[in-house]
Amino acid sequence: MNRHYDVAVVGRGIVGLAHALAAARMGKRVIVIDRNARATGASIRNFGFVTVTGQERYDMWPLARRARDVWADVAPRAGIAIEQTGLVLPVRRQAAVAVLEAFRQTEMGEGCDLLTDVQLRALDPETPFTPCEAALVSPHELRVEAREAVPRIAGWLERDMGVTFAPPATVIGCESGLVVTSTGEVRADAIFVCPGDDLNALFPDMMAEHQVTRCKLQMLRLAAPGWRMARPVMSDLGLARYEGYAALPEAAPLAAQLRAEQPELLDVGIHLIAVQSADGSLVVGDSHDYGDAPDPFHHERIDSLMLEEFAAVLGAPSPVIERWIGVYASSAKQNWFHHEAAPHVHVIAVTCGAGMSTAFAIGERVVGAALNTPIKEIA
Repeated sequence: MNRHYDVAVVGRGIVGLAHALAAARMGKRVIVIDRNARATGASIRNFGFVTVTGQERYDMWPLARRARDVWADVAPRAGIAIEQTGLVLPVRRQAAVAVLEAFRQTEMGEGCDLLTDVQLRALDPETPFTPCEAALVSPHELRVEAREAVPRIAGWLERDMGVTFAPPATVIGCESGLVVTSTGEVRADAIFVCPGDDLNALFPDMMAEHQVTRCKLQMLRLAAPGWRMARPVMSDLGLARYEGYAALPEAAPLAAQLRAEQPELLDVGIHLIAVQSADGSLVVGDSHDYGDAPDPFHHERIDSLMLEEFAAVLGAPSPVIERWIGVYASSAKQNWFHHEAAPHVHVIAVTCGAGMSTAFAIGERVVGAALNTPIKEIA
């Protein structure tokens, strides 16, 4: 690994791959370095749900809009199936309806419809929704199978975009022009470090400065229920969690009502997302537990609470066939950051759990600014 590259990317999760793609589209010689031969962290443990609607209004929402377009372009090139598109968010409370009505009046509501219960059932007749007060329907989202999509992107970058993936090696240190690994040195004009939730291996002082900790989430896969879900589904709880809704003045009464009615779910950070895979099974989640070293255990009570919310929106759940835990970098200070740790050594972390939804756009922004080179369309 002693060749010289234009760009070295440390980390092969979705944020690292996004930066590798942006550099490759500039015609740069790119190498990706990671301790593992494939992504094993948060990038493959999530819903694969590229969420636009509800992202923080002024930065994350435009990033997600752009990232969604990149996903739509890259997916067929990389052999990735888009399993679902759009979003439906049925709500059970009048306070939630007020939030949705206010949301639709903003630029973020462009293209979204607010349906009655009867209209929702006509739109999605096969999905067994419980009665709702109203439902927001968005056309903007897309959903992929994360555990398949991320390695397929890596394979496509290597095969068609000329990106080199180094054999597994632990990165020991980075300085201007040099990445030191457990198997040798890599020289590169620009280095992009995308550490995910690894808070201590590289630049721990910077992680501390940005108040980065970890968030543990619990996820479930349910057996195919015998019906198809036309779109990913969320619920009232998402309006209190996603900043694009929660920052609206109309969200305060809903937050108070949810605190009074569902305190246990809020205490463990539950909001509902349900998506469907090609085999009909449903991926359902999730909860949020914050700390530098969250416990590694799966808690049955949290799963039960998630399934209660699922039942409130979609009826009795089918049997659980798979459970897992994901961990991502989190910070109350910012949703993501880019910091130049040394000349031409850049550290980038998405710290709000929206890497799948925004990484491709963040990669374009960061690499474009760092290299001051136009990004070309993919041939």
